[in-house]
Amino acid sequence: MSDARDDIVRIDADGVAKPIGETARVRMQGREGAFHVLPSPPHLVFLRQEAASALDSRAVLLSGEVHAPGVLCDVASFLGQTAKKGELVVIDPEASRSVYFDAGYVVAARSSVTSERLGEAMLKLGVLDEKQLTACREATARNPLRLGEAAVQLGFVARDRLYELMAVQVQEIFHAMLVVGEGAFYFLDSFDERELAARHRLSVPSLVRDGIRRIHETRFFRTRIPSPLHVPVPVARPAPPEPSLQRVFGAMDGKRSVEDLCRALGANEFDVTRAVFQLVQGGHATIRAPRLGAKAAVDVYNDAVSLLLRELDAIDQGDAVREELAERAKDVPLGKLFEGAGPADDGRLDAARVLANLASRSDAQAVEEVLGNWLHEHASYAVFLARPHLKRAQEAAKLLEPIAPPGDATPRQGPAA
Repeated sequence: MSDARDDIVRIDADGVAKPIGETARVRMQGREGAFHVLPSPPHLVFLRQEAASALDSRAVLLSGEVHAPGVLCDVASFLGQTAKKGELVVIDPEASRSVYFDAGYVVAARSSVTSERLGEAMLKLGVLDEKQLTACREATARNPLRLGEAAVQLGFVARDRLYELMAVQVQEIFHAMLVVGEGAFYFLDSFDERELAARHRLSVPSLVRDGIRRIHETRFFRTRIPSPLHVPVPVARPAPPEPSLQRVFGAMDGKRSVEDLCRALGANEFDVTRAVFQLVQGGHATIRAPRLGAKAAVDVYNDAVSLLLRELDAIDQGDAVREELAERAKDVPLGKLFEGAGPADDGRLDAARVLANLASRSDAQAVEEVLGNWLHEHASYAVFLARPHLKRAQEAAKLLEPIAPPGDATPRQGPAA
């Protein structure tokens, strides 16, 4: 591991620790104080905050590194078998999640990821609309209320339905935890019951089995349905789809995305995506790319490419990839669309300039229709170049899903310059 890594701390011969990278400095600043150095193998350092000043003195019963999606399936299964009461904390580069275990069951969960919070879960399932969610948030700002309690008080949802939705949220956080591919986990002995918004009793073996099934099946789904923003279009056939698929098929109108179908049907994304995939396989539907518009497509591209270059720069590989991308862009099929739009040093394009260039073209609509495809192809080439160097290339590829062409689509050539 190179000293250029942002999370490096160097310990000298006198035992003095000094952060080398910015990430290391910030992490150490957040833990100012006295720590006990616990016994550990030579290649590891384990510190525990001094009891007198510790915010949380619970023992760490289990810990380790996450190096691939699915690793935590075994950890969760083990914790379910031990029947210990405790909190499994999983920290990846972007988020922190906690799953609470007791007597072989998952009883609660929480997440720092916005899309996994209760309000967003209720929005995805169509229980709340945008205005109602805003009203709930405003109510929690005025009063010491949880968002779910605000939804009950405002009459948006019944209390028993809220309890069911909170269980669904726990399941979604659990499944999101299982697919974490990089980070660390810690199992802390016991937990404070006051931390739980509600207590459930969800079988660990059932959750793990469902999570493994989701991991494997989603790989197949994404070959045809790259993202929840893609739109399933119904196809008339002499024979109707099988009964288990007719509810989803009936809600498809050629305009609703998979995400929209989830809200309309009050179903989770995995179940709707699976049904749509089966309809596509059976010839009852086709998949159309989402109509994101030029700015949204450029924003998706920018997020993915800037992530790659930021990580590549940390290992002195960024310039080589920039040169390759610049050489490839010379043959861009969209002519002067990107004139004056960069890219900047971080790889980002100026979306405002792209929009201005687009507006000046007589074939603007035709160009906009293929813009996402070209950006996806160009960014995918960057992912290809970065893959030998970065584990996070997979993360960048996932960011590109909203502009990915459907798996059965033939890439279209852009209009002439």
